[in-house]
Amino acid sequence: MIHENITTLAQLKKSGYQTKSIKQELRDNLINSLKKKKPTFQGIIGYDTTVIPDVERAILSKHNILLLGLRGQAKTRIARQMVNLLDEYIPIVKGSEILDDPLQPLSVFAKNLIAELGDETPISWVHRSERFGEKLATPDVTVADLIGDVDPIKAATQKLHYADERVLHFGIIPRCNRSIFVINELPDLQARIQVALFNLLEEGDLQIRGFKLRFPLDIQFVFTANPEDYTNRGSIVTPLKDRIESQILTHYPKTIEDSKLITTQEADISDEQKQKIIVPELIKDLIEHIAFAARDSEFVDEKSGVSARLTIAAMENLISTAERRMLINNEKQTVVRLSDFAGVFPAITGKIEMVYEGEQEGSIRVAQNILDKAIRNLFVQYFPNPTKAKKPRKNQPEEKNIYKAIQQYFENGNVVDLLTDTSNEVYKNELDKVLGLKETIEHHLKENVANSELHTFMEFMLHGMACYSLLSKFQLEEGNQFSDITSAMFNYGNDDVDDDLKELFK
Repeated sequence: MIHENITTLAQLKKSGYQTKSIKQELRDNLINSLKKKKPTFQGIIGYDTTVIPDVERAILSKHNILLLGLRGQAKTRIARQMVNLLDEYIPIVKGSEILDDPLQPLSVFAKNLIAELGDETPISWVHRSERFGEKLATPDVTVADLIGDVDPIKAATQKLHYADERVLHFGIIPRCNRSIFVINELPDLQARIQVALFNLLEEGDLQIRGFKLRFPLDIQFVFTANPEDYTNRGSIVTPLKDRIESQILTHYPKTIEDSKLITTQEADISDEQKQKIIVPELIKDLIEHIAFAARDSEFVDEKSGVSARLTIAAMENLISTAERRMLINNEKQTVVRLSDFAGVFPAITGKIEMVYEGEQEGSIRVAQNILDKAIRNLFVQYFPNPTKAKKPRKNQPEEKNIYKAIQQYFENGNVVDLLTDTSNEVYKNELDKVLGLKETIEHHLKENVANSELHTFMEFMLHGMACYSLLSKFQLEEGNQFSDITSAMFNYGNDDVDDDLKELFK
C-alpha cells in the first residue's frame, strides 16, 4: 500500500486497510521479525538471554510493561526502541489531535467530520517515529498534565456540560492515542496521580474532576522504575502494579566483556582522539573493573546501584586527561597511562551514592579505594598473587618471587615519581630506571604485550605491587611517588599507611 496516494476515506477503504490495535500491531511485527531472525532491539548488550526475551514475551502477550531495575540499565532505551516494531505509517483523520483512526473514530471532532464529509473525509499519515510519548514522573506532575482538564471557558461559550468531551483540554496521554507512552521513574509519581491511571489501564475511560467520560484509548504503556526500596519519594501503588501485566527485571552487565562493549559503543570519543590517543586493552579492562568494584564496595549503597554511565564517563574523562597531557607537552601521539586515572575521579564520585561510612571516608578517598580494589582484581589476572610471595603458606611449595628484584631497587633508597603531566620521554625514562621492571614484564608476559603498551604494563606493575603492600605509593598533588614500603612507614606515619600495610607490620 502506497500511503502517499491515499488522501481520502474512500481511497483508504478501497485499499483494503484493516484497523488494528497498537498491541496487535506490535505483536504482528514482532512475529515477522522473529521469523526472519531479525534483531528486535539494536545496541542493547548483555540482555540477549535475559531481558529481551522477557520483553518479547510481553509484547506477544499484548501486555503493558514495567521495566524494574537500577539506574543505567537501559530501561528507557528498550522502551524507545519498541517504536521500531510499529507499522511505518498509519492513517489518521486529518487534523485530529488524538490520532483518530478513520475507520473507528474516537473523538467528537473526527466523528463530526466524517458525518459531514463522508468518504471525502481527508486522511493524513503519521510516521512511527511520531507515535511515541514520554513523561518523566516528578512529584509536581498533575492529572491535567497526563490526562487533561476541563476548560470552563469552552464550556461557557459553547454552553456545554462539563462531562462533554468538547470542553476538555487533552493531556499528554490522550494525545498519545495509538502510540507507545512511557512514564519514567513511576514511583516518583504521587499516589493520587497513579490512581488516575487505573481506569485508563483497565476500563478505558477518563475521569476528570468527578466527570466520567467513556474514552477507550489505544495505548501501549511502558513504565520504568527503580526498586521501591531505593526511592524515598514513594512507591508504585499496589492496584496500579496489579494492572501492569508484565514486570521485567533488568540488570547490570554480567561480564567484563559485555561491559567493555557498552562503554565502547556509548563513549563519545572523537575520530581525532582515536587517532592520537592509544588506549591499551589493559586500561579498558581496568575501567570496567572499577564499576564492578564499586558495586561490591562496602562504602557504596548497593540499593542505588552503580550506573553503566560511570564507565562511559570514566572513559571519556580518561581520554581527555591523556589528550590534555599531550597538548601541554606538544606531542603528536600518546598512550593512556594509569596516572591518567586521576582525571577519572570526578566520573566516579558523581555516579555513586555512598552509605554513612562512605560519607565519613570522603568521596575522593572512596574513589581511590575503588580504583585500588580494581587494580588488585585485575593484577592477579596477569601476574602471580603477591600475597603468596609476601606470606607463603605452610605445606605449600614456595612460588618464584618475580617481585623481589623490583623491591630490591626501592629498598636501596630509590624513588620513582610518575607525575600526571609529564612528557612521554620523561615518563618512560622514569620507569626504565627501575632495575628489573622491564625484564620482568617482558619475561612474564612475553609476546602478549605490544611495544606501545610496555610502559603501561610497567606502571601497572608498580601500582599493583603498591596495592598489595609490596611497595609504598604516596599521592602527590601532581601524581604518584613509589618508594620502599619500610621507609614509608617512618616518613609518612601510620595515618598514611593503608590497612594491608598496617597488617603486614603488626
